[in-house]
Amino acid sequence: MLKEFKNFIMTGNVVEFAVAVILAGAIALVINGFVGDIMMPIIGHFAGGIDFADMKVVLDAAVVAADGTVTSPENAIMYGKWINAIINLIIVGFVLFMMVKAYNKSKKPVVEEAPADPGPSEIDLLKEIRDALKK
Repeated sequence: MLKEFKNFIMTGNVVEFAVAVILAGAIALVINGFVGDIMMPIIGHFAGGIDFADMKVVLDAAVVAADGTVTSPENAIMYGKWINAIINLIIVGFVLFMMVKAYNKSKKPVVEEAPADPGPSEIDLLKEIRDALKK
């Protein structure tokens, strides 16, 4: 049983999948850092300094007792976080598109063979007919 498990783990597909998962996690960290730390501040700047994450519609305000303790927390729809998620999706999709495009460009191009000789052209055939008629 241990030998079978070793053979299973050491097959190419499992090892390649493990490497892909680890690389995907690392790429996710890079992309999330790019989106959160670089793109979102730029978008917020051009949107007038708005932080979308703070946008909300308060349904029930928080109830605070006289001593300062919160007896009932605020109930709000946090639509700003949803806007951030949509912007993140668009940016991540674009970054992944650019990465795949660069990868496809870096791959060695496939050399296509020239098509087989199609034979004489129509003009060549007409010349042959003309010459045959002259004889």
